[in-house]
Amino acid sequence: MKNVLIIGGGLAGLTAAIHLSRSGLRVTLVEKNHYPKHKVCGEYISNEILPYYEWLGLDIGSLHPAKISTLHFSSAKGKTIGCRLPLGGFGVSRFTLDRYLSEKATAAGANRITATVEEVTFHNDTFTALLDNGTRLHADIVIGAHGKRSAFDIRMSREFVSKKSPWLAVKSHYKGHFPKEVVGLYNFDGGYCGVSNVESGIINICYLAGYYSFKQYKSPTEYERNVLGKNPQLKRILEQATPLFEKQLTISQISFASKDCVENHILMAGDAAGLIHPLCGNGMAMAIHSAKIASECILEFCRNPQFSRADMEMAYTQAWKKNFSKRLKTGKALAKVLQNGYLSAVLMQCAFWFPMVLPFIIRKTHGKVLTVSTHVPEYQIPV
Repeated sequence: MKNVLIIGGGLAGLTAAIHLSRSGLRVTLVEKNHYPKHKVCGEYISNEILPYYEWLGLDIGSLHPAKISTLHFSSAKGKTIGCRLPLGGFGVSRFTLDRYLSEKATAAGANRITATVEEVTFHNDTFTALLDNGTRLHADIVIGAHGKRSAFDIRMSREFVSKKSPWLAVKSHYKGHFPKEVVGLYNFDGGYCGVSNVESGIINICYLAGYYSFKQYKSPTEYERNVLGKNPQLKRILEQATPLFEKQLTISQISFASKDCVENHILMAGDAAGLIHPLCGNGMAMAIHSAKIASECILEFCRNPQFSRADMEMAYTQAWKKNFSKRLKTGKALAKVLQNGYLSAVLMQCAFWFPMVLPFIIRKTHGKVLTVSTHVPEYQIPV
């Protein structure tokens, strides 16, 4: 029986741990943080992943997520338009979801270690990982699910880490009144903000901002008052909301540069493989979907003697690009439009004139419902 090492216990890592453990593989997951923990995240997930999670035996309904069916989009000046989400979605905090998935991964048989992976080497068809506690782990297969950017990426000399990124994200939870069925996307000068409910009537507010404009202010609160507050819709939401965190969570150097989804024979999943702009509202579903693809390719490699490591890596790369490349490109293009005041106003006007514009954009940045079949995998076996 082959053994799998998963680096990172976010959505992609935990989902892959559950899938592979339930399929009979030996899985070790290394995560530096303890659960539960809040993370900078939009915390909205498209319903496209629900059939897959149900197949894995996961009951998202038990977490009492907010059921979301409508998108509200606002220009920087506060002009708003809305539409129904084609598939709908749900809101659940990473604090709750990651803990739940971690418990399910352990119950499925995955071995979870709290540590940081310092180095991974590949020699004689075997990986050796060195942890910060001095432990060495050996594995036949490694999944990199360590998030947007980490010291591990730097040690691997991944190309994207050498490029400075001007983006910073801020997130906090609030008590207040915001429609439970709505996910809101609010444009402001230099960025955009997502607002939606999660479980227990909590409102999640997460925004992406330009680092240099953000640093002109003494605190996130001051930035929100002076910059986000120029959008009257956002100003109203923020003024009526009561913060639940002592201070906002922030993360900098968020890179939307292209990444290779296989590095040194490691299958990268989730944000480690590619990051979609938060304005597309689908990063969490993409992370879960990438774990499904990686797991299917790994299982074929373990069960089919004719399916080599090179075949596995090629199949994963092709399936990843097929499912996500166009979405990432659409996200980048949409971000450029929203950062330009004139183009953003044109997009808003077009959405008013042609009601199908917004649903069209949503379909371009979201995937189809994930069906699970042992006979029709998402990858193609190389000939």
